[in-house]
Amino acid sequence: MSGGLLVAGTTSDAGKSVVTAGICRWLVRRGVKVAPFKAQNMSLNSFVTREGAEIGRAQAMQAQAARVEPTALMNPVLLKPGGDRSSQVVLMGRAVGEMSARGYHGGRQEQLLSTVVDCLEQLRGTYDAVICEGAGSPAEINLRRTDIVNMGIARAARFPVVVVGDIDRGGVFASFFGTTALLSAEDQSLVAGYLVNKFRGDVSLLEPGLDMLLGLTGRPTYGVLPFAHGLGIDEEDGLRVSLRGAVRESVVAPPHGEDVLRVAVCAVPLMSNFTDVDALAAEPGVVVRFVDRAEELTDADLVVVPGTRGTVKALAWLRERGLADALLRRAAEGRPVLGICGGYQILGEHIEDEVESRAGRVDGLGLLPVRVRFDREKTLARPVGEALGAPVEGYEIHHGVADVRGGEPFLTDGQGGRLDGCRSGSVWGTHWHGSLESDAFRRRFLAEIARAAGRRFVPAPDTCFAQLREEQLDRLGDLIEEHADTDALWRLIESGAPAGLPFIAPGAPGAPA
Repeated sequence: MSGGLLVAGTTSDAGKSVVTAGICRWLVRRGVKVAPFKAQNMSLNSFVTREGAEIGRAQAMQAQAARVEPTALMNPVLLKPGGDRSSQVVLMGRAVGEMSARGYHGGRQEQLLSTVVDCLEQLRGTYDAVICEGAGSPAEINLRRTDIVNMGIARAARFPVVVVGDIDRGGVFASFFGTTALLSAEDQSLVAGYLVNKFRGDVSLLEPGLDMLLGLTGRPTYGVLPFAHGLGIDEEDGLRVSLRGAVRESVVAPPHGEDVLRVAVCAVPLMSNFTDVDALAAEPGVVVRFVDRAEELTDADLVVVPGTRGTVKALAWLRERGLADALLRRAAEGRPVLGICGGYQILGEHIEDEVESRAGRVDGLGLLPVRVRFDREKTLARPVGEALGAPVEGYEIHHGVADVRGGEPFLTDGQGGRLDGCRSGSVWGTHWHGSLESDAFRRRFLAEIARAAGRRFVPAPDTCFAQLREEQLDRLGDLIEEHADTDALWRLIESGAPAGLPFIAPGAPGAPA
């Protein structure tokens, strides 16, 4: 059996995904065979493994950090929100139905504990170390009874826990102390210490607080990670382009040609796999921003309608905000529009949906000669093909089945046979996520967009998205190696939480013993 560690957080978005990836990259560079694991993930950004299983994109990225192929074992439960109160439950890579939050936490979650523990044990039997990522905070005392992703999995595996706090938000010492003090005595016995994330300034100014935290809790801080601009990974949620940070504050590399190229991404409700535009943002001179107003499309050279978990809802939103009319005007003027997955379906003639929204037949925007029917079985695939004379690969995650009734082929088998999507004038559509990560295709596509837009933009000839991703993962590994107590972390992974960690009152009233 291998060792392991659970990376928990004081809050959502404290940096658990980044730290988990960084530890995986640090370990694999030391020659350790390591795997990531997240028992339960809630995200609209997902990925398809080679065996055809759907998992969170963050876990796929962490697998890349560990230099292993992602599998369903690494994220056995994925929840894909379909609204404020319900989510699609994906179990071992396959959708098994919709469930309300009350129904999930009312019993279903507890039933899944044996499944996630079995997945973790299989990974432990294969790898030297398993680095687990928690979800939200382990101190959600209202959910502790049904917890399978934080202290529930840590207790089942007897894994030590390191709690990550985002000091950039403020209140990190109170968050560390309060998180610990709200756990039961047995849960506290696994909390080995803390890791400060996103620190700016002189670390020596922080040391008195770290010493006081040690005195109050009996637990050390295993490192202070500095705030690093431009660090990013495949996010669970939020509006970001992972290679650029916050999109509206992005710093764009100088263009290779004379002009920049402006890309507007419609921020539709329940947006999924918005990481599709990361590869565009990685190109020098390409400015990517998310928009929610019609006037923001005016100066865009390319408008992207991205994927969504609520295609009909997103279509209604586009109409309500005037964005649908703006897209129609663009197409009439010969200005480029790209639809991806749900966005592709929206651009079609009509949608028959008795599965996702149960709205029946709904008229689309009519910009592509495509009719969509939602099937109860989800398409999960890792296709390869060709577009614009260049090789392309991607992944498919959709219920909608497209009946293409015209237009030009877009993604083909290389012999002219249509594999997916179509083009009509200046409008393109495809179900394939990740296709823009194919460098040669992306460059040819952007060159065509520039010609259509009349921009003197030239794609850089040497942008390699895979290499940029590797560089990002190495930077995460460097953060751990240079700013964390790696010897102490290794002892935790190898030997577990130290014995005799003190109990911090009051603990969780009524928590499991």
